[in-house]
Amino acid sequence: MASALAGCAGHQPLQSTQRLTVVDSAGMLPPPSRTDLTAADRPALIGPLDTIQVDVFNIPDLSREMQVDSSGRIAMPLAGTLDARGKTAQELASTIETALRARYVRNPEVTINIKNSVSQVVTIEGQVVEPGLYPVTNQMTLMRVIASAKGLSEFARQEEVVILRTVGNQRMAGLYNVAAIRRGEYDDPPVYANDMIVVGDSPQRRLFRDLVSLSPLLAAPLIAVIQ
Repeated sequence: MASALAGCAGHQPLQSTQRLTVVDSAGMLPPPSRTDLTAADRPALIGPLDTIQVDVFNIPDLSREMQVDSSGRIAMPLAGTLDARGKTAQELASTIETALRARYVRNPEVTINIKNSVSQVVTIEGQVVEPGLYPVTNQMTLMRVIASAKGLSEFARQEEVVILRTVGNQRMAGLYNVAAIRRGEYDDPPVYANDMIVVGDSPQRRLFRDLVSLSPLLAAPLIAVIQ
């Protein structure tokens, strides 16, 4: 039995472009600068079911760890019930300070730390090894999410990876080619909280696997061409 896979004659070597500089094997990649190692700042927003630490300077009875409820609110003595959803830690601290002043607390100083965030996540599904929800950080990109999901599965269609995002109440979709990103043809796109990533399925790869599984039953050589 002879089996051949055509159409995959080999990968083209990386070549320098306007967006990519390729260093040959005799050279060395230059080290990154401090700016290169620092991701652009993204505001960390508080959402439902996040856990936060609230510290009120010189008032230990008001300092506490709490969980934001499912509606995005918190309740504190003197401050009352406050909407925390969509606020940064600094914005929520300012809101609490304003509420405490209204209850005659002199010059309240509040600091907030987000201890555990379950609201800032991205969803990835389709042809990855471990689909699911993954936390979003400042440096989260498409390739990082795929790596968090343990990579693409056997039947993934690399040129058909979609990021679904809601912008201004409008649902938008971006189509990306993972193989092209790996070749440096364009930048690895950033990913944000509430994005949904869908990795497409390759029917040709499934067909080839099915044909190979049947090959011992065939009397003639098997030649499969997969695009």
